[in-house]
Amino acid sequence: MCGICGIARLNTMPIDASGQLIDRMTDTLAHRGPNDRGTWSDGKVALGSRRLSVIDLSTAGHMPMSNEDGSIWLVLNGEIYNFRELKKQFSLVERGHVFRSRTDTEVLIHLYEELGPEMFAELNGMFGVAIWDTRKSELHIARDRYGIKPLFYQHDGHFLRFGSEIKAILADPRVPRKPSLQALHDFLTYDYVPGPQSAFDGINELSPGHTLTLGANGQIKLQKYWEPSFDVDESISEQDAIAGAREILERAVKRQLVADVPVGVLLSGGMDSSTLVALMKNDVSGPINTYSVGFEDRSFNELPYARIVADTFRTIHHEVIVTPQIVRDLLAKHLTFIDEPYADGSAIPTYCVCELAKGEVVVLLSGEGGDEAFAGYDTYAAYKASQWFGHVPRWIRKGLIAPVVKSLPVSHKKLSLEFKMKRFLGGQDLSPAEAHLWWRIVLTEDQKRALYTPEVLKQIDLERSDRFFVETFARSTAKHGLNRLLHLDAAVFLPDDLMIKNDRMSMAHSLEARVPLTDNEVTDFMSRVPPRWKLPGLRKKNIMRQAMKDLLPPSILGKKKVGLEMPYSSWFRDELRDVLLSYCSPTRICETGLFRPEAVNALIEDHFSGRHDNGRALWGLLSYMVWHELYISRPD
Repeated sequence: MCGICGIARLNTMPIDASGQLIDRMTDTLAHRGPNDRGTWSDGKVALGSRRLSVIDLSTAGHMPMSNEDGSIWLVLNGEIYNFRELKKQFSLVERGHVFRSRTDTEVLIHLYEELGPEMFAELNGMFGVAIWDTRKSELHIARDRYGIKPLFYQHDGHFLRFGSEIKAILADPRVPRKPSLQALHDFLTYDYVPGPQSAFDGINELSPGHTLTLGANGQIKLQKYWEPSFDVDESISEQDAIAGAREILERAVKRQLVADVPVGVLLSGGMDSSTLVALMKNDVSGPINTYSVGFEDRSFNELPYARIVADTFRTIHHEVIVTPQIVRDLLAKHLTFIDEPYADGSAIPTYCVCELAKGEVVVLLSGEGGDEAFAGYDTYAAYKASQWFGHVPRWIRKGLIAPVVKSLPVSHKKLSLEFKMKRFLGGQDLSPAEAHLWWRIVLTEDQKRALYTPEVLKQIDLERSDRFFVETFARSTAKHGLNRLLHLDAAVFLPDDLMIKNDRMSMAHSLEARVPLTDNEVTDFMSRVPPRWKLPGLRKKNIMRQAMKDLLPPSILGKKKVGLEMPYSSWFRDELRDVLLSYCSPTRICETGLFRPEAVNALIEDHFSGRHDNGRALWGLLSYMVWHELYISRPD
């Protein structure tokens, strides 16, 4: 696990003869790699690396790393779990390649010599990687299938810059710090910045499963090397699916336990992380360290379930309670590791639980990806229920049911019945992709435009933010609607939201977070399982539940999904009221030139009065305002 960065010239302009620029870029990523630091340049390309040693702790893993004659140079952020198999499969030793280390990095160098950029499709792992081929004067950068590891880039006609985090690119003072208005528009819908864009105009994120090649002629080419197929095998029975899932889950966990440092688990108490603990127990000789986070609000607190799992498998268990004061203290700090506005309510809790693990372990297993592979979200059940509900006569739905649901009082409880019923009814007349987004939407197109100043509305022609869901759903080759939704979440929600929190909050504490449920073998197998076994009736995660029923306690197997999030809706009305009013004050709002203070104040007053639960929208606005001050209006 590392942080990588680099800069390449697109024309004859020199990069930086002194080497100070690549040094500055590299040092911004020190938290990602405290064990080693390296830079290299040949005048055309400069590469930088900060290394967190996980496999082969010796200096032989130093990066940037080259082949024997120095014609290929590489920097890697991440782990390639099948590097030993690839070394044998492609007979790298027999073909004369000389190895000086036991690292996956060196395997990639020699694999590139054999396969070129086609090698990326062979990799099972999480990675952001850059390869400079001096013979062809080509630079290749690539990102893993599910965007577990980040990789940003920027080009201005003179240089191509890239880095594991945006801050590495911003280390070059020639890069402008201008907020992207389209990214703002999309952020207000999602509470994260979706797609290949970033919050900064001109800085992009390489999409998952993609490569970027800078050719000798200075041209930049983006290419997709992988996309899920969902080629369903109808011959797979339910029992085949259960037995197969158990087998591949066991292999995936074992594969991702390989490390020369201590490994622990981020244990939420949910099905996914509990499965990791149960399967890890078979491959670890000593006790497992588990780390959990909770809240005083019972509807948000899953610590009792995490304790059940910890007691069942006799782990060394650690807990932290997130309070409003902790949120107050970390509000600005945690965003400095993300570099973008980000309002997922699990980010600060994840920061806290990773801080708890630092010093005891270096690698943490985490359960992201389980819901996307095994159909675990309420939205999938809602999709199926909506097909049945559509047969109810319209006059009953609109004239009888809708008024009752609309009259339900606002609740600040986690996933309350009021929330679920209103979201379900609100999506009934939408397309499947739009209805799927409706469950997660923060502000509608009309609500967002009502926030903007006339000046902003005049200078931009914004695209609709639902395009990410609609376009992904439309291009999916899956034949079944459920699989299309699974594809959609794996392509948008998983990399653009969940993986941001997973990567940045763990790396803030120099920890490597691994996600076995996104293992190639797991996701490939589950994509072939018929949808009727994944979601029989409204039973979410059917295959995983049955595959794990002999290991997990009944209380975990039967537990409803809650998800990690903070009770900011209630905190805004009390403990964090002053923080919200301070950052979203008319003076600060006007300084951005983006929002109308009276419109923002209307959202706040509606929330304070209890007329509407605007907690998610206000957490998003607060996050954007904090980010704007950190990076745009008052950067250090």
